[in-house]
Amino acid sequence: MTRHLTSLYDLTPQDVLAILDRAADLKTKYRNGVCPQLLQGRVLAQMFEKPSLRTRNSFEAAMINLGGAGIFLTTEEAGLNGRESLRDVATVLSSYSAIITMRTFSQQLIEDFAKISSCPVINALSDERHPCQALTDLLTIRETFGRLQGLHLVFVGDGNNVAMSLAIASAMIGMKFTLAVPQGFAMSDEFCSDLSHRFPESKVDQVHDPTSAVATADVIYTDVWASMGQEEEADRRKRAFVRFQVNTELMSHAPEGAKFMHDLPAKRGLEVTDDVMDGSSSIVFQQAENRMHLARGLFAWLLAQ
Repeated sequence: MTRHLTSLYDLTPQDVLAILDRAADLKTKYRNGVCPQLLQGRVLAQMFEKPSLRTRNSFEAAMINLGGAGIFLTTEEAGLNGRESLRDVATVLSSYSAIITMRTFSQQLIEDFAKISSCPVINALSDERHPCQALTDLLTIRETFGRLQGLHLVFVGDGNNVAMSLAIASAMIGMKFTLAVPQGFAMSDEFCSDLSHRFPESKVDQVHDPTSAVATADVIYTDVWASMGQEEEADRRKRAFVRFQVNTELMSHAPEGAKFMHDLPAKRGLEVTDDVMDGSSSIVFQQAENRMHLARGLFAWLLAQ
């Protein structure tokens, strides 16, 4: 049976830990100059409707490091613009590929594609989910603290695809998750109800005061206030989120030893200040590097290598 990652809900908590363990092992080998050629001769096909720096390059570097090669397709080249039927595109492209990654606006498009594809399909970002980012973040947090269970992750900002994926990841792995969010930008009641139903013992909440939220935080995380496709809302969001900037003042209310994370790209001076991004609490660039190591572990796990 072909395994996919369209959402973290495709995984069990045991799967998550297995992927993290595989990624950590391959990262250790990489740091020691060893790159096992587990996927020699395999092809990664990437179809992106949205531009990317880290996602595209981390996936392609991961496949090359494992001995394979990557092909990149725009929306027009992939036929996702309606030039061909989705069934025809998925059937043909998956016959050429070992793994397909998709970075799209529509979550449903990825799920529909995966139902047809004969090879694993990975969600490289949709408007609703960003599972690989959340897995990367778990890898980074575990490296930093030596554990995951019992930690408190506070996301300061929008209830967006990253926040929702981190909420799912936290629920699966036993972390507490708090979203500090302005009124009107929270995760939906439907999402929260579904998450609670799936993981009854999860500790996920939403508050509107970032200062009190970070008081017990082990990790403080933020993201851009306006994601791709929301540019016309940028001014309105800037006004709504002004109290939710992660700066030295907000970090001072967190416990000593709390770390700062951002999935990048960052709008420095908006959701985060330079002194936090570049400060001693920041693990942002360790987090960014881990996108490649997580991808290697995920590829090996999906293909059982």
